[in-house]
Amino acid sequence: MQLNLSELEFTYPGASTPILAGITVSFPQGWTGIIGDNGCGKTTLARIACRELEADVGVVVPDLLAYYCAQDATELPKLLEDFAYAYDARTLRIRRELEIEDDWAWRYETLSGGQRKMTQIACALWNAPDVLVLDEPTNHVDASARAAIGRVFGSFGGIGILISHDRELLDALCSQCLLMGSGGAVLRPGGYSDATAQAELEALTLLRQRDTARREQKRIAREAQRRREEASRTASRRSGRNIATRDNDARFRLRQTIVSGKDGVAGRLSARMEARLERANTEVEGIRLEKHYDAEVWVDSRPSRRPVVLELPQQDLALGESKILRTPPLHIGHREHIALVGDNGSGKTTLVKALLGPRTDGSVVRSPSENSVPEHGRFLYHDAPLISATTSITWRIKPETEGALRLVVEGA
Repeated sequence: MQLNLSELEFTYPGASTPILAGITVSFPQGWTGIIGDNGCGKTTLARIACRELEADVGVVVPDLLAYYCAQDATELPKLLEDFAYAYDARTLRIRRELEIEDDWAWRYETLSGGQRKMTQIACALWNAPDVLVLDEPTNHVDASARAAIGRVFGSFGGIGILISHDRELLDALCSQCLLMGSGGAVLRPGGYSDATAQAELEALTLLRQRDTARREQKRIAREAQRRREEASRTASRRSGRNIATRDNDARFRLRQTIVSGKDGVAGRLSARMEARLERANTEVEGIRLEKHYDAEVWVDSRPSRRPVVLELPQQDLALGESKILRTPPLHIGHREHIALVGDNGSGKTTLVKALLGPRTDGSVVRSPSENSVPEHGRFLYHDAPLISATTSITWRIKPETEGALRLVVEGA
């Protein structure tokens, strides 16, 4: 079983250039990763493969049952209600492996981002497609959920297409990767590490070839200029303008040169060198390296004049119908960077909404001074290196008792 995409081209309405042009790729059984910068057309290609979009040019064969698992966790999964009603052995196994609770499908709108993503993935598996496309499946999920995703999809027997910036997942699942960029798409063997290493090696080889071609181009250009000057001097001598009127010997030698053809040697050599220069220019222009521009996100921020910019009294926050999150009195100073961490569904988003939302008396908890940007942050993220590098205080949500969680402040 294999999915073949041939000579695809697609342009979004109103766009001046196609986002996909001349893309040909085959997806065999097993996992293929799609790697590339944001906006290079990864999702567009995946949706064409699933026939959710129709290419302007090109074909997708054969016609297989395909399922696209969207990147947006707020998007309702296909056949969600049917999945909620299903309690056969296969469905129960999927729920168990992904730690999906029975009521999640019925209250999808109230789930956390990570819980929604896991429900999306469960529905994708439950549909049992021939072609399964996962678009950033580890967005929003915690470490245990990421590990469960790797285990479940490691045993998937169909054609899998994985769009992700999660390098560990790409290395664990993929036997080949499609690297996409402005120069098109290139299929390379291996996971993320092997494919990108090969791409870097090829780029380095091209760079050396270009440098060599440019040096040769400059050498030929210098020689061509010398030959042009020599041909010009020969043409000037052939005209006889510089020979004295009574210098018959010089005129005789000039006529002999013309008859023998020696006067045209410089011109012919110059013409050959010009042809070599043209070939050298074409070679240099034919070596194209894709450019990447790395940049950092810079935010113009300064501390508020108020020493405390956010406050929340001690309270119990409801998490659905059966859980609560107990918080101590909380405040954020004007120079603090805070990481908020916890498992999926532990109440991180609920707590942030409580911090930024109206209080019971109608007032708002946050109160930054006018014309200032508070220098603080809350990371709803599961990236431990990022948290340790950018934050000074951690708010960690931990299980306390059955149905209750507690927020613990660390590093204050």
